[in-house]
Amino acid sequence: MHCKLICIDIDGTLLNDAKEVLPAVKEAVKRQYEKGRKIALVSGRMPCAVTLVEKQLEMDCIKVCNAGTFIIVDGLCVKEEILSTHTMKQLYTDIARKHHVPLWVYQGYKWYVTETDSFVERETDIINYQPEAVNPFELAEVWDRDGIKPNKFLIAAEEKKTDEIQAELEGWKNRTFNVARSSGNYLEIFSKSVDKGKAVAALCDIIKISTENVVAIGDHELDIPMIETAGIGIAMGNAIQGLKEKADFVTLTNNEAGVALALDEYCGF
Repeated sequence: MHCKLICIDIDGTLLNDAKEVLPAVKEAVKRQYEKGRKIALVSGRMPCAVTLVEKQLEMDCIKVCNAGTFIIVDGLCVKEEILSTHTMKQLYTDIARKHHVPLWVYQGYKWYVTETDSFVERETDIINYQPEAVNPFELAEVWDRDGIKPNKFLIAAEEKKTDEIQAELEGWKNRTFNVARSSGNYLEIFSKSVDKGKAVAALCDIIKISTENVVAIGDHELDIPMIETAGIGIAMGNAIQGLKEKADFVTLTNNEAGVALALDEYCGF
């Protein structure tokens, strides 16, 4: 297998628990970059939050953002997936208000929330971006007028509550979206027409390579389709069991520079 594209999840994978790129990881990614292999950061994060990690790496990366719904190559969005404003209003009414949690809304380069809580505050600190607090019905009215659609939604809560909400959403009839965890606390909601695997396949079409030439590394439910799509799929040592079972190999944890070991082992020096 000749590696041409390396797709790496960010949180729980590229970053350690302190949200840092370990020196060994940075050097390993740099070695692959200098060999001419393209590096794609494939994340649930919004574009500016992916850019923060790109700056830590000190190299130009492809950015597959918002759970695969917003792909940026050479500074330009080359592919975008959307949901309806009707879904936004429905999620707010039937889920956010019912469970007393904010609804996070992502559109392009922007992040909106229906209210602020500790999870919003924590994310704000991590990515150094202040979301705009909105009334979703008023926002929908403006977007419907201007032809704007959201890319994805997110519910952040304690794990027991996200378990409950995920089960509830998966039971909705005729839903137009999929749901998947990016962590125990984060429940991502995005169009049925996309997931990280489909995003990677679309990216491969855009840059004209085969998915067989992709190495992908991840740790959570949201990463499983990406692991299955890649020629070689690698699970972090801290990955959920469901992802480990789908992966070709399991590396060390994110706190043990598992990405570095994986790249050196399966892409070569």
